[in-house]
Amino acid sequence: MHLTILAASGRTGLALTRQALERGHTVTAIARDPRKIGLDHPNLRKVAGDVSDPSSISLDVDSVVLSGLGTDRAGVLLDGAKAVVAAGPRRIIWLGAYGTGGSAEAAGEGAAVLWKFLGDRIPDKIAADNAVLAAGGTVFHAGVLSDERESPDRRTVGLDAGPPFDLGAKVSRETVAAAMLDEAENPRFPGVIALALP
Repeated sequence: MHLTILAASGRTGLALTRQALERGHTVTAIARDPRKIGLDHPNLRKVAGDVSDPSSISLDVDSVVLSGLGTDRAGVLLDGAKAVVAAGPRRIIWLGAYGTGGSAEAAGEGAAVLWKFLGDRIPDKIAADNAVLAAGGTVFHAGVLSDERESPDRRTVGLDAGPPFDLGAKVSRETVAAAMLDEAENPRFPGVIALALP
């Protein structure tokens, strides 16, 4: 498959890019500074792009877009979602935060702690998720991310099987990346939120 990875120089984006190449896919990796994508491969093309400038995000309509976009500034995620949706790729697989928006009820009362950490970024996350879902994309909600190895017991579930939110229950970026790539290869959750669990 041809995959486009958004925010490919970040920790989740790098995991997505590396795993996609290991699975034999052709990858276009987009980052503000492509030199920070610390990978080289014959099937990898590095491209400069910034979601705050939608004209810099050019996508192949036959590609599946996977986003590892994160931010410490409100507005960036919605800008990214709008840019990707407007480009009209075949599918979008987006990373969100468990306990926000559509997964808040499944996560339970413990998710209220996210407002302490994310504050004004939560409405931006929710709006970005909703834009992707409205376009038929899949949004992966994950809890607190870690830099551990991929979990051998990883699984992807719907919101109906979501556990209560727990700050101590971390999921690795490698596990989330693998779950997102599984969805790219074998769509099970189009148009809805899915959870990547260790």
